Amino acid sequence: MLTAEEKHRIDHEISLVPARKNAGIEALKIVQQSHGWVSDESLQDVAEYVGMSTAELDSVATFYNLIFRRPVGRHVILLCDSISCYVMGYEGLRDHLYNTLQIQYGQTTADGRFTLLPNCCLGTCDCAPALMIDNDLYRNLTVEQLDEILSKYT
Repeated sequence: MLTAEEKHRIDHEISLVPARKNAGIEALKIVQQSHGWVSDESLQDVAEYVGMSTAELDSVATFYNLIFRRPVGRHVILLCDSISCYVMGYEGLRDHLYNTLQIQYGQTTADGRFTLLPNCCLGTCDCAPALMIDNDLYRNLTVEQLDEILSKYT
């Protein structure tokens, strides 16, 4: 069930678009900010609220890789695997994260601290390789920097 605060925020997004269902993605983001992910129940509630079928909204949610349809860790690591990052050292970063966190892509650490996901582009190709943790972008990365970066997130 959507909270009053979520409905208020969704109503604001609806006011910015020509049709109620055009606010679907923004409504999903609002729910995700509140809960960390979008459950089936939340998806149904949002669909009903914005006037979409559950299937329609689910197709939107699953198209966007930053709408999480299952629980994720407290911090989400997006490792850019674009060609620029690949050429500039992506594999070393990926392997170090796999070994340090003891997880692979799509998995969450046993303590629930991190979820690791690939990302096709973070839009900073001139400063590759790059990764993002939550809303923090790290560019020109080296393997040697990773442990210090990870230690900032509890």
